Parts: sequence; C-alpha cells; structure tokens
Amino acid sequence: MGTTYGDWLKEQREVAGLTQQQLADAAIMTRTHIAHIEAGRRVPSKEDARRLDNALNTGNVLSRFLPQEDVAAADYFEAVRLLEQQAVMIREFALSFVPGILQTEGYARAVLSAGFPPVSEEERDRRLVTRLGRAAILQEPVTPMVWALLDEALLRRPVGGEDVMAEQITHIVRLAEAGRIRAHVVPFGVGHHWLLEGMLTLMWFEDQPPVAYSEGLRMGKLHDSPSVVHELRSRYDLALGEAMPTKESLALLKATARDYGHHD
Repeated sequence: MGTTYGDWLKEQREVAGLTQQQLADAAIMTRTHIAHIEAGRRVPSKEDARRLDNALNTGNVLSRFLPQEDVAAADYFEAVRLLEQQAVMIREFALSFVPGILQTEGYARAVLSAGFPPVSEEERDRRLVTRLGRAAILQEPVTPMVWALLDEALLRRPVGGEDVMAEQITHIVRLAEAGRIRAHVVPFGVGHHWLLEGMLTLMWFEDQPPVAYSEGLRMGKLHDSPSVVHELRSRYDLALGEAMPTKESLALLKATARDYGHHD
C-alpha cells in the first residue's frame, strides 16, 4: 500500500483540526490504527473507511478509493499477511520450509516453482514478489521482534540445491548476528516435540489481542480465540525449551551452510 491514501487521510484530519486520538474517538477506532493507516502500513477495512468518512464528513471518498494491492497469496493467508505487517512481535516455528519473511529470493523461487498444480511463470513471479515483499518488515530497525524456531529437518532438506540452501541459511545467520531476529534450532536428537504437527506463527500487536496461525497441506487457519492462542503459545514455549541456545544454534547454522559449500 502506498502512502497517498494515508497522506490524504492525514490532510483531511488536520483540516478538520483533529488529533489522531480525536479522530480515533469519533470513528470508534484506536489511535494506533489511525497512525498505521496514515503511515501506509495498514489498509483500512470497508467499515473503517465508512466510519472515517462519517467522522471527517468526506462523503464516501475514503470508502470509494480504498487502495488495492497487487498481491498474490492463498486466500486463507491474506488476512495473516496483513496482520504480519502490523505485528510488534512475531514468533515463527518452521518444520518443512524457512518462514516466508526470512526467505531469500533463490529459496522462495525454488519453493514456488515446486508447487502443485503448476502455475505460469507470470503467476509464479507475482507470488514471488508478494513473498519477498513480506520481508520488508525486517527493514524496520526494531519492530516487529522476530523469533525463528527452526526444526533441524528443514536445514537438511536441500530446497533449490546446495547453493540456494547455503545462501538461505547464511541469510538467517546474518539477521541473527545483527540482532534483528533470534534464531533457535530444535535438533533431531530431541525426537518428538510439541510442534511436530505443522508450522505455527504467533503475533502480538499494540492495539489488539494476539493471534496464532497454523498451516498444513493446502490449508491454513487463523486463530483468535484466547484459549486456543494460549494453548498454541504454550506449545511453542515447550518446543522452545527443547531447542538449542542461540550460540549453539548459530554454530549449527554456520556449519550447515559450510556443508552446503558456503565458505564466507
């Protein structure tokens, strides 16, 4: 989403002589929500836009000209993709593939190229742009805080070949050593652990309750029930307790990259 819509909203708010908090109160929203929209980090829902139009007396302009993003993502993932951009903390568990926000171009291309049923090169490239665009949240210096809990199995599966894997693992190491993410590996030696059923993402926000997202073959589910989120967070914590500490995890990642032929 570009900032044109957000800039126009800010301009109308200032013309009306309202602070973000005053507009939030009038539109029955949170100040943080208004700030995200004005900064271009959040696309308002149709209901949000309707309430903003009413509060600012702008007719149906904000409702009519909602920004449309050229994105390519599975229907069940779209809401998660938008929440991902708003989160202040993200905790990922990955069993088969590197989490999307951490994927390099080569790794993402290999994953998307192996999908079934096959798609056209044009559609694959659209999906690739969307996938890589998600990583833009890591360009922010602090938030979201990201924890990556990786099952050792995904490190040993050479998706895209040895060079692609070496580059991908080294990318994770660099993010971790720069302090941008925390990375932990659950080693094979643990055997069964609490997250072996599939991948899991936990997200926290400034202005709404935490959510969880779980995914399996051709399906994904967003969980917002407090009891379910609590259970999944507990599973994550238990699996994290079985993982290698940061120092040892990074050592394993570096050794694995070297095994794939990366010598930097």
